[in-house]
Amino acid sequence: MEEKKRIFIAIHYMEIGGAERSLLGLLNAFDTSHYEVDLFLYSHRGEFMPLIPEKIHLLPEIATYASLEKPIVQILKEGHWLIAGARLWAKWKCAHYRKHHPVKNDASIFQYVANTTTRFLPSLRKYGEYDLAISFLTPHNIVLKKVNAKKKIAWIHTDYSYIQVNAAIELPVWSGYDYIASISEAVTESFLRVFPSLKNKIVLIENILSPSFIRQQADMENVSKEMEVPANAIKFCSVGRFTDAKNFDNVPWILKEIRTQGTDAYWFIVGYGGDEALIRNQIQKANMEKYVILLGKKTNPYPYIKNCDFYIQPSRYEGKAVTVREAQILHKPVIITNFATSRSQLKDGIDGAIVPLDISGCAKALINIVLNKEKQAQWIQNMQLFNYGNESEVYKLYKLI
Repeated sequence: MEEKKRIFIAIHYMEIGGAERSLLGLLNAFDTSHYEVDLFLYSHRGEFMPLIPEKIHLLPEIATYASLEKPIVQILKEGHWLIAGARLWAKWKCAHYRKHHPVKNDASIFQYVANTTTRFLPSLRKYGEYDLAISFLTPHNIVLKKVNAKKKIAWIHTDYSYIQVNAAIELPVWSGYDYIASISEAVTESFLRVFPSLKNKIVLIENILSPSFIRQQADMENVSKEMEVPANAIKFCSVGRFTDAKNFDNVPWILKEIRTQGTDAYWFIVGYGGDEALIRNQIQKANMEKYVILLGKKTNPYPYIKNCDFYIQPSRYEGKAVTVREAQILHKPVIITNFATSRSQLKDGIDGAIVPLDISGCAKALINIVLNKEKQAQWIQNMQLFNYGNESEVYKLYKLI
């Protein structure tokens, strides 16, 4: 009998998020009759923990790794002095860098923390040699330094044209990998503008989605009471973390313009995150408390997408929004803003629309689409004909072994 190939995958945790949902798609796609898959989570937490397939072997949590994902005050109490000290040192170094390189959307702190903490983490070589080791989310130091594998691959999920990093300290880490997986052509382009020397390492592997799984999940709950609106009112829905990237803070103002123009619409947002207070503040300022409804964190967002009239992704930037494809699988008219990677998300005018990012332009475009029933019907018909499933993407990984 042929010996199974061994695959190692690392990610921070299984909180609700696009990368984590993308990982679940990959885990479900693995053929475990030929591949033995070990999943290492730095911290065993998150609403997606129960969704990890039984066929995947979840490695035990290691307290030192879990300390990376906890507040510094807490890990000091738990006795992780070295990790706490390293994280504080990283904060100081990053603050010094930012002082001389003041930019918006600076994401360099994560690499500083990884560079200072990794040396104090225990080795993972006790799990033996793997045929392939996957680092699924930045920063990628741990798989590079702590795992024994014949080949290693690191994932890019982010549009690098929008975030700022310290390329000088990131480059040595990316360079240490045999391959770099990019989720779209647009993400690749933005990444290579920052790291042109890494071109030959790039492999395109799209987020893996299973239409049957998504449709099954969408039928698991009836959420019509939660999303109840007056007869003939329009229901918009968005799903995502409450971060600057998602642009949910502008939703109240977009909806205010739409309603002022006479369209009776409500906007439901599924998600959570650090920008919640900002979003609530904007809802209040725009007097949209009745019409913009924050539904909170949901392990299963699909019934909410199924229950809406239009799925909207109003982002400032994206890598590749998994939820856009998921909404199309559920045959919902999808409208996204004109962020840098938007053309890789849908076919404009064929299975959805790309609209302006500014508040007035977005509102005007949404009104036109809502009024155009013929266009909506055409999109739905096209979506029914198109197969959005791509479980075969996993074969690209097999070929690297």
